[in-house]
Amino acid sequence: MELTFKAELWEWQGQGAWCFISLPKKYYEEIRLINAAPKRGFGSVRVEATIGKTAWRTSIFPDSKSRSYLLPVKKDVRKNEDLQIGNTTSVKVRLLEV
Repeated sequence: MELTFKAELWEWQGQGAWCFISLPKKYYEEIRLINAAPKRGFGSVRVEATIGKTAWRTSIFPDSKSRSYLLPVKKDVRKNEDLQIGNTTSVKVRLLEV
C-alpha cells in the first residue's frame, strides 16, 4: 500500500522535541485493518517514507484520539528538505510487509 498526500509538520508538545506529520484520517481504518495481524510496539506499522529527495525507513504510530497515524520526521530529514514546524509538504508513505 502506497499513500501520497500533503500535510503539515508539527511538534509534539510533550517531553522532547519530536516532530510529526499526521497521515490523513481517511487512511486510519484501512491501515488498521491491513495491519490487524500481531501488533508491534504501540501498534506501529513499518513504512518507507519520502519527502522531497529524502527517503527513510521508520514506523508510523496510531493515535486513537485523532484517529490518524503519526509519521515521525527526524532532524536529518527536516534539515535535508529545509522543513520548519508549520510547513506543509508532500509525503509518500509505503507500508512494508508485516
